[in-house]
Amino acid sequence: MNVSGRAYRTIWPAVDGAAVEIIDQTRLPHAFVTARLATLDDAAHAIRAMLVRGAPLIGATAAWGLWLGLRADASDAGLARAHATLLATRPTAVNLRWALDRVRTHVAPLAPATRATAARQLALEICDEDVAVNRGIAAAGLPLLRTLAAAKKAGGRVNVLTHCNAGWLAGVDLGMATAPIYAAHDAGLPIHVWVDETRPRNQGASLTAWELLNHGVPHTIIVDNAGGHLMQRGQVDLVIVGTDRTTATGDVCNKIGTYLKALAARDNGVPFYAAVPSSSIDWTLRDGLREIPIEERATHEVTHLTGLLADGGIGAVSLTPLGSPAANPAFDVTPARLVTGLITERGVTEASEAGLRRLFPAV
Repeated sequence: MNVSGRAYRTIWPAVDGAAVEIIDQTRLPHAFVTARLATLDDAAHAIRAMLVRGAPLIGATAAWGLWLGLRADASDAGLARAHATLLATRPTAVNLRWALDRVRTHVAPLAPATRATAARQLALEICDEDVAVNRGIAAAGLPLLRTLAAAKKAGGRVNVLTHCNAGWLAGVDLGMATAPIYAAHDAGLPIHVWVDETRPRNQGASLTAWELLNHGVPHTIIVDNAGGHLMQRGQVDLVIVGTDRTTATGDVCNKIGTYLKALAARDNGVPFYAAVPSSSIDWTLRDGLREIPIEERATHEVTHLTGLLADGGIGAVSLTPLGSPAANPAFDVTPARLVTGLITERGVTEASEAGLRRLFPAV
């Protein structure tokens, strides 16, 4: 995607070949800053502290992190240590484990002297594959928006509601939930996006809005609790969210607050879709409510808010009474029964095991 006229991915190998570079998402939307990851610990910190976030990008960063770890120690013990270090960074997104296991399986049989080179090549391939997958999601989801646009009166716009950020900043490029939106905008469809702010880290207000602004997509930022109201008033035609982990039976785990949007959509007859790259499907799980681990993040994210200060600096301000406790579950699970469909790189299907197996029979 473009930033001030220059094409960027969210992660890329450094020119000197000694590191990888990322967009530091904790500095957006007020500053566009890149960061250099030169060690295993750098990669682990980037994932844990959310310099990178979004299930596919977490996976890609983890793959690069294994390369960085193997450069320092390519022994069996070094491989195990790097794998464990990265796996412990964040518990919910399945792409993390998927990428780490894929790289480990690939390099473990090799001689230690060749492991780092092989890991680097596979990290590049994982990134390219993610871009191709997101293009597939764009192609699969675009007809849904075309159908809605065709049903509108002349000049009527299609209103899509999003939650959190499942855009190109959450993947390597193009994005998941935003991929059909970008495709529709680029095809000339009259599309408008309601952007949930997505407390407590405000990834919608700070990241999705920044993306859409850079790409020229009409959008409006709303507080999280406004979505149901807009649906009641007929101002939302479609909800598209991302996923950090989807079970084999179609339960969707995504940023906290997604479940409430699904309930409001069901009550108002609004189609609710999840954009699901195949790497985020956990075929080992069948019951999302009981089996998906939900990350509990620091309460500071709830009690404080970071933003642009009056003096032009970026800082945190306290929102809550000193001494009041807070809780910060980062994700929730939307049961398959509330999901209209899953948009994958192989097409759109109902949220069910049968539907997923039709698209991915060899898994």
